[in-house]
Amino acid sequence: MSRRVKAETSAGKAWSRGRPRLREVAVLGTGSRVPARTLTNADLEGMVDTTDEWIVTRTGIRERRVVDGQATSDLAIAAGRKALRDAEVTAAQVELILVATVTPDECCPPVSCRVQTALGASRAAGFDIAAACSGFMNALMTGHRLVASGAFANCLVIGADVMSSITDYEQRDTCVLFGDAAGAMFLGEPRDGGAILDHVVGIDGSGADTIIVPAGGSRRPASAETVEGREHFLQMNGKEVFKFAAQKMPEIVEELLARNGVRIDDLALLVPHQANLRILEAGSKRLGLPLERVMINVDRYGNTASGSIPLALDEAARGGRIRRGDLVCLVSFGGGLSWAGTLIRW
Repeated sequence: MSRRVKAETSAGKAWSRGRPRLREVAVLGTGSRVPARTLTNADLEGMVDTTDEWIVTRTGIRERRVVDGQATSDLAIAAGRKALRDAEVTAAQVELILVATVTPDECCPPVSCRVQTALGASRAAGFDIAAACSGFMNALMTGHRLVASGAFANCLVIGADVMSSITDYEQRDTCVLFGDAAGAMFLGEPRDGGAILDHVVGIDGSGADTIIVPAGGSRRPASAETVEGREHFLQMNGKEVFKFAAQKMPEIVEELLARNGVRIDDLALLVPHQANLRILEAGSKRLGLPLERVMINVDRYGNTASGSIPLALDEAARGGRIRRGDLVCLVSFGGGLSWAGTLIRW
């Protein structure tokens, strides 16, 4: 071994010895909120050229919830409040608030600011994260690492989207997919065992145009032309997205399990992003995981983007599908193209 390599190796070991050890962090509480208004497939039949059979056959979705005068922050606040109650902590104890969304109330300020003041979390710092349908998972990883490092004692992580605000209800291929929802997790020092174990995140920017809202940003600011062209609504290449998600979902799960020395049989529940039932069926089949061990609520809520996984996890926890000590895997995929996964010991 050369002198240079020896020196670098010694320096690396010294740095590792001096590095603060990461603390264990657990999910201490969950919460969610969906709007009261239900938009059924029958309702959509009167809006676009579609049928209930066409929608269910291709997506598995039967209905979704949409807002009636509410904004993203309204859903986020309600979900966050429930998570704090579930964790048995007060808003005054919250040190960090992260909100994942692609449909903020306004471009500025961040939704996290609306949440902080509404909850009365006067001590909390916060910011928003935008990573499309993988947004919540990226926020979860960020919150976990910041608490584990000791930078903050705890973190309220919220995923919230009002997808109906960017859905074109004249395009049958996309309007049948989306709904509105928010979900939240409160992270802190473990109380009764359990811990967040590992994360996988990634992006492939070559697929950035596969799911896109063309106008409203700095490249194409709002104008009469962009509004008339309906460029402020989400556009998607459905076939390419399906192909990407059906392949990526099992890959993420397999990587997490392999990295942590566990098998698919050890997994109590898989909580995937609720984009399309056919994607979930294809992914679980490739993994050899029975659908009974996959959390599915896409039939009732559709694709709620950043709200999808925390909503599904909250339902699973409150419905008794997760018990203390269970191994749970969360997996998301979406625009960017982006993906993320998290392994949790409940």
